[in-house]
Amino acid sequence: MSNWVRFDSNKEVGFGKMDGQEIEVFEGDMFAAPSSTGNKINLSDIKLHTPCVPSKFIALWNNSVSIAQKQNLSQPEYPLYFIKPQNTYLASGGVIYKPNTYDGRVFFEAEIGIVIGKTCKEVNIKDAENAIFGYTCVNDITATQVIDADTSFPQWSRAKGFDTFGAFGPCISTECNIADASIRAELNSRERQNYSVSDLFLQPIEIVSLLSQSMTLYPGDLIACGTGPGALPMKPGSSIDIIIDGVGTLSNTYQELGIG
Repeated sequence: MSNWVRFDSNKEVGFGKMDGQEIEVFEGDMFAAPSSTGNKINLSDIKLHTPCVPSKFIALWNNSVSIAQKQNLSQPEYPLYFIKPQNTYLASGGVIYKPNTYDGRVFFEAEIGIVIGKTCKEVNIKDAENAIFGYTCVNDITATQVIDADTSFPQWSRAKGFDTFGAFGPCISTECNIADASIRAELNSRERQNYSVSDLFLQPIEIVSLLSQSMTLYPGDLIACGTGPGALPMKPGSSIDIIIDGVGTLSNTYQELGIG
């Protein structure tokens, strides 16, 4: 298993494989046979970025069996999704900011994220599996009261599209077995979410195959598979950790805008 990261070292962005507190530096294209430079740096000497820069960040709704049963929702035949813009992207260690223009509740949502490694369009299940580079931790942050602010049109993109509302990382884990992995959220070190990948209606490979029927997926694209039960609002000053077995821990804080 490899844990790929992007980082800032001496004002230059690089990437490599993280092993504990050490990073082996690579060059080339992370998704196309990169080569090791032979150099290693300490994690304490760099600043982590998001592990990739997706051309699109797709996020699913109603993909949890447990939530669907509780809310009397039907299993979707096709992924129900929205797209989070690039202004939402936030690395592990970064601050999630509450917008000045919104006074309502802001929820965390712990999810597993699929990172695409090969361009794919209209692919079958086998090719979809080959197109997956790895997995990462996702916090799909949501200003929930925006969604139904206008009864004529549910505003999913606006509710989930504020600056810093798309945290993911710290790494992309490859060759990991996520079939029965648990996805957890800890708010101020207290566990609030704990569900399994097996709770998802549509599993990652199936999601990739289905989405590729509608759009071309490119290397680095990110797909958040939807959250399970237990998502809650955060208060400014909170810490929020998303923890996935075999993948890693995404850690962020939540603050009023302008407070670091």
